[in-house]
Amino acid sequence: MKVIFLKDVKGQGKKGEIKDVSEGYAQNFLMPRGLVRPATEGNVKTLEQQTASEQKRKAQEKEEAIQLGKKLEEMTVQLKAKAGEGGRLFGAITSKQVAEALEKLGVKLDKRKIEMHDPIRTLGVTQVPVKLHPEVKSTLKVHVTEE
Repeated sequence: MKVIFLKDVKGQGKKGEIKDVSEGYAQNFLMPRGLVRPATEGNVKTLEQQTASEQKRKAQEKEEAIQLGKKLEEMTVQLKAKAGEGGRLFGAITSKQVAEALEKLGVKLDKRKIEMHDPIRTLGVTQVPVKLHPEVKSTLKVHVTEE
């Protein structure tokens, strides 16, 4: 029996796949649990429309991420912090502080997308990588000045 998988089923198929499974397995196990749907013409067309709209949405998200990346590369975020001798900060600048400063500039960005391995501990300009999309990365300049 040809079925369309609605969810991943270990050892059988992934969501969106059309596969042949035994009729008893489909009728008695997969269908009552809502894991599959029979692969009729209407259901196959619905699946194709869903995958097409999903691809279109993903492409638009990627395009928006590219535009935001270009905008971020042109920006420089200004932050002030107390510093001691030699330009070392008392404390550190974290990704949360960078995200808050970006929000004040009108760019809403989640702090988890800012990839700072270590917090900024010195004065000056630092290049900070930002992961906007699984395929789109950008860099942001963070300028730390003395308070």
